[in-house]
Amino acid sequence: MRLLHTSDWHLGRSFHRVGLLGAQAAFLDHLVATVHEHRVDAVLVAGDVYDRAVPPLPAVELFDTALHRLAEAGVPTVMISGNHDSARRLGVGAGLIARAGIHLRTDPAGVGTPVVLTDDHGEVALYGLPYLEPALVRERLGAEKAGHEAVLAAAMDRVRADLAGRPAGTRSVVLAHAFVAGGAPSDSERDITVGGVAAVPAGVFDGVDYVALGHLHGSQTLTPRVRYSGSPLAYSFSEADHRKTMWLIDLGADGAVLTAERIDCPVPRPLARLRGRLDDLLDDPALTPHEQSWVEATLTDPVRPAEPMARLAGRFPHTLNLVFDPDRTGDDPTASYGQRLRDRTDQQIAEDFVAHVRGGATLDGAERTVLYGAFDDVRVDTAEREVGR
Repeated sequence: MRLLHTSDWHLGRSFHRVGLLGAQAAFLDHLVATVHEHRVDAVLVAGDVYDRAVPPLPAVELFDTALHRLAEAGVPTVMISGNHDSARRLGVGAGLIARAGIHLRTDPAGVGTPVVLTDDHGEVALYGLPYLEPALVRERLGAEKAGHEAVLAAAMDRVRADLAGRPAGTRSVVLAHAFVAGGAPSDSERDITVGGVAAVPAGVFDGVDYVALGHLHGSQTLTPRVRYSGSPLAYSFSEADHRKTMWLIDLGADGAVLTAERIDCPVPRPLARLRGRLDDLLDDPALTPHEQSWVEATLTDPVRPAEPMARLAGRFPHTLNLVFDPDRTGDDPTASYGQRLRDRTDQQIAEDFVAHVRGGATLDGAERTVLYGAFDDVRVDTAEREVGR
């Protein structure tokens, strides 16, 4: 069976205030063309269809058009909700839409109920695990703890229990939206940390033939059977080196992954991260290939130059982000607040603040637990409000 694995469309998202709806439409055209060209048997969409719980109308219209085109192609499609989606909104009409071969899996209670497809070698059971916010689904899934690993383990127990009752030789595929250990994040994913822990081990998915992951925006292979497709478009300059693709997976008669091919996605405009003094960036002939790229420029001039954005735009008209990082020593007291906080999590920043106001006394284990709990409460409150919208 040939599977096309994609995720993290984030319909409705912009890139540094540049609208991407046209680029997202071009990707969906490419997706449908790939389905036809490669004779795909099923499309897997591993969450974050939309960029926010209440997406703008043009994004909804684009999604609706994509569903109609996939249904017309006669190719079964399985989609799950991600942490950016409103599961309730995305799942509206799921039962009716399923009659057209589009299977929306947004309810945690249905993790053990697969979409069953058949080919010449028998049945393939596809299980959709939507994003599982631990505090909201723990009791429903009977998880022992309120953590990502615990709720995913409980969901996978239901998957394995259902699979055990199916005919011998039934192949299995799981779609999940999670941060799995070994994956490399980028700057454009929303933090899903619980109690200071975000990642879950890949072993939680043991017992199935293929795991189609969403959430991380870089295409990655954690094991031959566990893969991230990544997002089809770049949503931050941290993705400048990403190759945006979908996975074309051939699942053999025995459940083995026979082939895994990356299908490139259309690139609306390349990204470039440039660094140096302003005059050097404007004069360096080696930068000519980046003149039509979306540019993030980091200026290292010791003193902020006059009108830097306007001057950069003269050579790089698509400059979208400007960063100042003057050449100074690491202990320079004039270093910016942003520079000093770079690469630090919200929890680390909060711990440093508490230590500062207490005259240097660091937090003990119990205090860190309280602080982590506060951040979790805020995240869960946000999730609950989005679910209710």
